[in-house]
Amino acid sequence: MARITLTVDGAQVSDDVEPRMLLVQYLREKLGKTGTVVGCDTSNCGACTVHLDGRSVKSCNVLAVQADGHEVTTIEGLADGDRLHPVQEAFRECHGLQCGFCTPGMIMQAVDLLNDNPSPTEEEVRLGLEGNLCRCTGYHNIVESVLHAAKGGVTA
Repeated sequence: MARITLTVDGAQVSDDVEPRMLLVQYLREKLGKTGTVVGCDTSNCGACTVHLDGRSVKSCNVLAVQADGHEVTTIEGLADGDRLHPVQEAFRECHGLQCGFCTPGMIMQAVDLLNDNPSPTEEEVRLGLEGNLCRCTGYHNIVESVLHAAKGGVTA
């Protein structure tokens, strides 16, 4: 077992974990952060995307011990109480989801994208989300959601 201490959604946590435990497993199984979705377990789909020190990472590709001493933000940590993050609100307003399975990862990736490029073109949004897969949509409303959030001056 390895002892880790990290900040998750603004709260410091410490736990003993198996050195091989993935960050996505730690978030879901130990902390109950089930908004972080297990999609493919191979880092192909992006459903498990979270922010590690402000940058998006696929949490099925990061060991929990690698997050020791760092800050993790999950989809649950974006909202401010009952007030949705502007990107979450844009996805709601623009119908940027269908089944919702990919939505947490898409939103987390979109926030990172908009932090780097607050005024992306449609092509830049599509390129910025290319590591996140949606099996329900043609991505049109997802891209529209990100562009809508960008028009509102979204930053994390």
